[in-house]
Amino acid sequence: MQCNGIICVNKPAGFTSFDVVAKLRGILKMKRLGHSGTLDPMATGVLPVFAGSAAKAISIIPVGDKKYTAGFRLGLTADTQDITGKIISESEFDVSPEQVKSAAEKLTGGIKQIPPMFSAVSVGGKRLYELARQGIEIEREARDITVYSIDILSFDEKTGQGKLSIFCSKGTYVRTIIHDMGVILGCGAVMTSLVRTSSNGFSIEDCYTLEQLEALRDEEKLESAVIPVERLFSSLPSIILDKRKTALYKNGVKLRFDQLDGISEEKFYKVYGDDGFIGTAKADFEEKILRVDKNLY
Repeated sequence: MQCNGIICVNKPAGFTSFDVVAKLRGILKMKRLGHSGTLDPMATGVLPVFAGSAAKAISIIPVGDKKYTAGFRLGLTADTQDITGKIISESEFDVSPEQVKSAAEKLTGGIKQIPPMFSAVSVGGKRLYELARQGIEIEREARDITVYSIDILSFDEKTGQGKLSIFCSKGTYVRTIIHDMGVILGCGAVMTSLVRTSSNGFSIEDCYTLEQLEALRDEEKLESAVIPVERLFSSLPSIILDKRKTALYKNGVKLRFDQLDGISEEKFYKVYGDDGFIGTAKADFEEKILRVDKNLY
């Protein structure tokens, strides 16, 4: 099947994001696939996979915010900051639900986060996890992230185990948030589970398991799982071009504002031609022209 669009996969535990893409290549019988927002092997949930020309959209996704539900356990620290890693320390704890909530509140808003050593962040041409596996730890630069909210869904004072939901910007490491909660509480904490419930405007309800996608393939109904790429840009205003302007625009011609209907004060637009969705455009208000941002078809 050759398709141009997005398939949202409910990533299973134990799979890397690359494993999911490799599996989909076999299901779809096509090579041009990419994903947005890497998930750790232990994590499950929303993984948007971009097929065909839709892969061009990965670098210009306007909505990068994500939502997760995560399990945590107090009294432990680990080299990976989650329960799958090597346990570094164990501590006693006497922590109330109110203290857990207070610690979470201190990690909301615009904050700086140091990415964990066991991560795919590249420093000097090497992935941090490659260095970590060699027992090497290097200094990492803190990155600006935004944590819009953290809600403590449950917490057992006796076991130190709980669950939280978090709404955050792209690039946020939830296990680091939990690790930092443990630092604030003075007893350590590790992440025990992670489910991404929303990513790039897609929710878990948009997702299919790999088994469901295989079944749809066998029934020749895979098209029903493909989401048009323009849904990514639903928040942008639209500009519609006639046949002549479509040809000019696709050839890189910058169209003047006085040639167009729909130009407002917005900087970015989604563009439709006589044959459907084309891509995104940027308004240049100094020269009063519409510039191609990304042509997807």
